[in-house]
Amino acid sequence: MPLVRVDALRADRERLEALGRAVHETLVETIGFPPDDRFQILTSHDGISSTLHYDNYLGVQRDDGIVYISITMRSGRPPERKRMLYRRIAELAHAYAGTEPRNVFVTVTENESVDWSLGEGVAQYAAASDAPRSP
Repeated sequence: MPLVRVDALRADRERLEALGRAVHETLVETIGFPPDDRFQILTSHDGISSTLHYDNYLGVQRDDGIVYISITMRSGRPPERKRMLYRRIAELAHAYAGTEPRNVFVTVTENESVDWSLGEGVAQYAAASDAPRSP
């Protein structure tokens, strides 16, 4: 189960939804998540009360079309899958939302099964043997 956060500067609802769709379809296509496994936080920053900062680090010429995409998921995906993920997100963000690939900044954070509770106060992915024992 991935948790996705998309932050964009001055994005309307349509652009945010298009970016969310680009990320979700890519996760299904490249990593193999189920189509109904979508948990996203889509945020637009107005540039005044909240904003995004960027520079031209590593020679990438970014501008106000910048989009930060943070994906948290359980560990274990090989590097080649992650490279496919980054490339495809940039392609679909361009196709669906008009975001230039140079403005697509993606980071993946990995954790373990016990680090997730999907509701009910239960660590659904954690094996029962991982639960603390009563004294």
